[in-house]
Formats: sequence, structure tokens, C-alpha cells
Amino acid sequence: MTFIRDVNTGPKEFRELVDEVATLMAYEVTRNTTLEEVVVQTPVGQARCQTISGKKLAVVPILRAGLGMVDGILKLIPHARVGHIGLYRDPESLQPVSYYAKLPGDIEEREIIVIDPMLATGGSASAAVDFLKERGATSIKLMCLIAAPEGVNLFTNNHPDVDVYVAAIDERLNEHGYIVPGLGDAGDRLFGTK
Repeated sequence: MTFIRDVNTGPKEFRELVDEVATLMAYEVTRNTTLEEVVVQTPVGQARCQTISGKKLAVVPILRAGLGMVDGILKLIPHARVGHIGLYRDPESLQPVSYYAKLPGDIEEREIIVIDPMLATGGSASAAVDFLKERGATSIKLMCLIAAPEGVNLFTNNHPDVDVYVAAIDERLNEHGYIVPGLGDAGDRLFGTK
């Protein structure tokens, strides 16, 4: 997280670090996922092993910054389906504006991990979860790298049934709705834009 925050970390390194932290966080987010025993044939015998059972998994990044975390999670759960929800924060009102959505057809049957590097005001994450619930989703978790207390409070008040996983909770939001000290605009840092 130290290098992710560092203003001198370039886009290539930033992407690699976000990917790495996402993989590590995915272990915690999936810690209580139900497993079942299966028997597999090895080159020298049979082995009793564990595999994910029950509901199928889906990863739903909030575009565009959430894309930087997808591959890190898929390293741990490669068979998860990936949906997308496009939201941006209006710079004046700081409210989320929807512009795109594409989900697996059986989203209501899946355990869903919504991902976004930043949980600032909480508006975009809340809107994404509202969208999923409107489509029948009932098993949802939220995973973010950095959060502001204001965003955590708003999100957990709106969705007390959704577990929130964050790598760090920072001090506050500034007057522009950015997390302080934060890491800047995660999408711009991932993709080298301004």
C-alpha cells in the first residue's frame, strides 16, 4: 500500500501493485466460502482435495478503476464470472451517474464481490449494490483498497447486509470528495490518464 500511495509510482508499477493487493485481499473476502471435498487422480494415485461448492462466484468491478483489481481476484478464483457496472461521480454534485451495465444472466444465483479501489463518498458503491439487488442479487460483498470514514458510514447505513473489506481506512474526504491522504484518482493512475 505504501508504493500504491506514492505519487512517484508510475502506471505500470501501480497496476502491478493493485493486482497484487487485490489477490491478497481476495483470500480474506473468500475465507468463508463453502468448500466441498472432491477426489482427483494424480499421476501416482488419488488425492482428496477441496473445491468451492454451493453458489457460483461473480466479480463485478465498478468501471473504470475497478478493472485494475479484476485479474488479481481471478488469480485466486479463475472460474468466477465477471460483470461490469459503469458509474462515474458527477464532479459538482458528487453523486453517482450510471452509464453501463453488463452482468452474468444468473446474477441472482451468485455470490458477488463488487470491487472498486476507492470508497470515498460511498455513493457509487451504494448505487452499484442497489443495481445488483434490483436484479435479484442477495449475496454481495464489497472490496476496496482505501476508504474514507464518510464512505464507509454511508455504505454500511445503506447496505448493512453487505460485508465491506478494505485494506486501509484513511482520515477523511476533502472538499472535492477525494480521500485524504488517499492515493489520488485510482483510474488515472492505473491507466496513465489525467
